[in-house]
Amino acid sequence: MITLAHISDVHLAPLPLVTPRELASKRLTGWLNWQLKRASDMRPETLMALLDHMRAHDPDMTCVTGDMVNLALDKEIARAANWFTGLGGPEKVCAIPGNHDAYVPGALDKARGAYGNYMRGETLDDQPFPYVRRLGMVALIGVSSAIATPPFFAAGKVGADQIERLRKLLTLLGEAGYFRVVMIHHPPHAEFAASRRLGLWDGTDVRAVLKEAGAEIVLHGHTHLSSVNAIPGPTQEIPVIGVAAASGAPGGHDAPGRYNLFRIEKVGTEWTCAMREYGYQRIGDEIALRLQMRIY
Repeated sequence: MITLAHISDVHLAPLPLVTPRELASKRLTGWLNWQLKRASDMRPETLMALLDHMRAHDPDMTCVTGDMVNLALDKEIARAANWFTGLGGPEKVCAIPGNHDAYVPGALDKARGAYGNYMRGETLDDQPFPYVRRLGMVALIGVSSAIATPPFFAAGKVGADQIERLRKLLTLLGEAGYFRVVMIHHPPHAEFAASRRLGLWDGTDVRAVLKEAGAEIVLHGHTHLSSVNAIPGPTQEIPVIGVAAASGAPGGHDAPGRYNLFRIEKVGTEWTCAMREYGYQRIGDEIALRLQMRIY
C-alpha cells in the first residue's frame, strides 16, 4: 500500500517587506489583495498545525500542487526553499508550480533554481515538465500550468509541447500497469477551466489527452476549495480532486486549511484508492477528519 498526502496553495505568510520598485509590476495588485484580504486569511500557525497533523500519518510521499509564495519576491522564494527542507527531503516530497510561483516573468526560473529538486523526476527529454516519480507501481506525474499573466488574471496554460509529452508518458505508464496520479495546479474540469481569468486556457486539450491516454486520479489546487469532480477517461471517469489552501485560517474568506490522505493499493488485479480529508472547520481551531470515501 502507498499513502500520499496532498496539500496545496501554501501562500507562505507573512508577506516580506516590499519595496516600491518591486511593486512596479503586477505585484501591486497582489500586494493590495494581500493587505485587504489574504493577510488575515493566510496564517503561518494554521499551516504549521496542519502539517504537524499530516506528518503524524507518515505518508510515503507528500504532493504539493503549487502556490508556495504570494508575489514571487526573492525573499519569498528563499523562504519557500527553507520551508520545503523542513517539510522533508525531495525523496518524500514532490511539487509543481502554481500561478503565484510564476507571478511575474522570470519568477518560475528563480523558484526552480531555489527548490527545483522538489519539482524534478524522470522526464522524456531535457524539459522539466511533466516529470514522473515512481513509488512501487504508483506513478506521480507533475505537470506545470504556471505562467506569468497580466494583472487581474490568474489563469494557467500547459502548452502544446508539454501536453504531447504528457500523452506519451501516460500511455507508457498505463501500458506498464502503473496507477497514474496527475498533479496540476489549475483544475482541468470544464466548469472551472473555461474561465478566461482564472481557468486553464488549454483545458480542452488537457482533457482530450486524459480521455485518450487515461489516468487514475488528478490532484489540483488553485481554487482554495475542497472538491471532487470528474472528467471522461478511456473507459471510465477520472476523479479530479481539489484541496483547500493549506494556510487558510478558520473564519476567513476561503475554506479553512485542509489536506487529503490517499491510500492506494492493488488487490488481485484491481487498484483501489481511498481518500480521507482532514482539516479545520469554519469555527474553532481543531483539526478533524471531515470526509472519507473510496474514489477508485
